[in-house]
Amino acid sequence: MAWPYFLDCDRFFASEEEGCFDPLAGLRAKQEVALSSLSPEEPSTIIQFTYTSNVQMNSLLKRTAAKCSHISHVYSIGRSTEGRDLLVIEFTNNPGQHELLEPEIKLVGNMHGNEVLGRQLLIYLAQYLCSEYNLGNERIQTIINTTRIHILASMNPDGYELAASEVEDNNDPEFSNQEGHLLNGWTNGRTNAQNIDLNRNFPDLTSILYRSRRSRHFRTDHIPIPDAYWFGKVAPETYAVMKWIRSLPFVQSASLHGGELVISYPFDFSKHPNEERMFSPTPDEQAFKQLARTYADAHATMSNNDTERCGASFYRSRGIINGAEWYSFAGGMSDFNYLHTNCLEITVELGCDKFPSEAELYPEWKRNKEALLSFLESVHRGIKGVVKDSDGNGIKGATVAVRGIRKDVTTAENGDYWRLLNPGTHILTATAKGYSRVSKRVFLPHNLNKAGRVDFVLEKLPVEPDIDDHLFPMVDTWDRFDPYNQFERYRDADVAEGGVEREEKPWWWSYFSQSGISPPNWLLRNV
Repeated sequence: MAWPYFLDCDRFFASEEEGCFDPLAGLRAKQEVALSSLSPEEPSTIIQFTYTSNVQMNSLLKRTAAKCSHISHVYSIGRSTEGRDLLVIEFTNNPGQHELLEPEIKLVGNMHGNEVLGRQLLIYLAQYLCSEYNLGNERIQTIINTTRIHILASMNPDGYELAASEVEDNNDPEFSNQEGHLLNGWTNGRTNAQNIDLNRNFPDLTSILYRSRRSRHFRTDHIPIPDAYWFGKVAPETYAVMKWIRSLPFVQSASLHGGELVISYPFDFSKHPNEERMFSPTPDEQAFKQLARTYADAHATMSNNDTERCGASFYRSRGIINGAEWYSFAGGMSDFNYLHTNCLEITVELGCDKFPSEAELYPEWKRNKEALLSFLESVHRGIKGVVKDSDGNGIKGATVAVRGIRKDVTTAENGDYWRLLNPGTHILTATAKGYSRVSKRVFLPHNLNKAGRVDFVLEKLPVEPDIDDHLFPMVDTWDRFDPYNQFERYRDADVAEGGVEREEKPWWWSYFSQSGISPPNWLLRNV
C-alpha cells in the first residue's frame, strides 16, 4: 500500500481522491508532506516527517546539497568524541565564501542529544530551502540570495545515538513510538560521549566580565579565552564549534533546544551567582528582546496566553525571558558567542517534550516554519557598512561602537561589518589602531525593511604607544597557541613505537613547566 501524503491544505491543493489527512491519523504510517506556495500545476516540496539516524541525516544533507549545488554545500567542522562528523549545510548564492556585506547566520540543533526536535526541524528546513528555491519561491530566493546561512543540525550526534536507542528500547513495535518518547528521561543522551554537558563546556567569559565590569576601560566584547580554560576537559564538539564561531563573521544565531516553550537570551549566567533567578541583561538587551520576539511572535503558540503549556511558566512574558532570570548557569554557548565574537545568539526551547513522537513532527514543523524563516530574515536590520582607509582598502579588525551600548563589533577580512540595532537615533564611531576616529549620527526608522548602509573612511595616523593597553584583555591564548591543533600529532598515543616514551614535546610545553604548573598531559592523549 502507498504511504499517505499529509498535505498542507492552506498552501497545497488536494484532489477529491486524496483529501486532507489529519496528521494524528497517520500514527502508524510513514509521513510525507507535500508543501508548496505555487499553483496546483507546479511540483511541490515533499518532506518525509520521520526521525533520521546519524547516517541517514548525513546522507540526506549531502543529497540536498548535491540537488542544490548552485546555492548549497556541506562541510564538516570537526568530529564528535566517537568520531562522527559534525556536518554543516550552507545556503547562499555563492557557496563556500563570504561575500562583502552579506550577513552570516547560523542555526544549531541537538546540542543536548536527547533534545531532538530542533535537529529534525533543521533537517526539514534544509530540504525546504533547497526545494523552494528551485521551485521559484520568491521569498526563499530573496533570503538565500542576500544571506549566508549555516545549519548544524546535530552538535551532539553521540548523545542522539544514546537517546534514540533508549526510546527504541521503550517502544512497542506494534504501536507508534509515542509511549517510548514519554518514557524517555530528561537526561538519557543529554551529554556527549564523555558525559560532558556541551552547554556548560564553553569558556566562562561572563564571570570575567562581572569581575572586571567596574573598570572604566575594560571592554565587554571580544573577551579572550583564558589560559586556565585549556587545563580543564574541553569536549571535541565544543572545540569544533568554537573554532567554527571564530572562523566566520557570524551576526546572529539560534540554538534549538527542548523541554520548555520559550525563547531565552543572554546573559545566561547571573551577575549575582548566589541568586538563582536574577535578571542579568547584556548591553544589547533591547536588540536581544527584539530577536526573541521575532521568533516567539511568528511561532504558532509560543507567545499566546495558553496556561496549559509546560506548567504555564512563561505565558505572562509572552514566551521570552532573560536566561539568568529563568535559571543561571556558566559556560553556555550563547554567552560565549556574545562576549567573544560579534554574534548575538538566542536559545529556542521548542516544547515540553524533548523527544516527541513521530506523529508530532509535522505539526511542529507547521508551528515553527514561519518562525525559522522570520528569524533568518531578521538578520537584515540595524546597520551594515565597510570601514576603509583613504585608498579605499577595507580595514580588518576595526571597531564600530554605538554610543550608550558598551559592546563593539569588529570588521571582517575586507572591512565589512554588521550591527543589529533597533529603530531610533544612534551615534556610531569607527576606530582602528593607527587610524583616525570617525563618528556619524544615524536614524533608523521603524519601517526600515533592510539594514541601513553606513560606511567609514579612516585617515592613517602615526602610531603612538597606547597607555591604556594594559587595561584591555591580554592576547587570546588561541592566538598564541591553539592547544588542540598543536597537539594533533601527539594525540595517537603516549608512547612511541616499541614502548619508549616520547621525548619530543610541543614547543609551548615549557610555558607550563617553567611557570610551576603541571603540563596538561591529557591533551597529548585522545579525548
